[in-house]
Amino acid sequence: MASSGKDKRIDYIELNVSDIARARQFYGEAFGWTFTDYGPTYCEFSDGALKGGFTTEGKVRSGGPLVILFADDLADTLKRVEKAGGKIVKPVFTFPGGRRFHFSDPDGYELGVWSDK
Repeated sequence: MASSGKDKRIDYIELNVSDIARARQFYGEAFGWTFTDYGPTYCEFSDGALKGGFTTEGKVRSGGPLVILFADDLADTLKRVEKAGGKIVKPVFTFPGGRRFHFSDPDGYELGVWSDK
């Protein structure tokens, strides 16, 4: 059987949210994601490389795995996150290989954004 090229790589992320429209607005404004609706309780998102979904069919759970996004311009991305309504929970810090910050989205999920610049 031939390899798909996706074996052992993150393929999809699903987040329980309390309001799909609010999640779409936040992630669309902050990161430019696109969306496909699949009824009133499910919406797929795409960042151009990875897909995932927002669903209201489960309880919102803050915590869980830390999803980290990449940004060419960390300062601009931080401003976009704040403008979209995100809360910075860990200001920009350096680490071997780059810099990053953490934020919480409107449902309380914590995510990170990093840059190698």
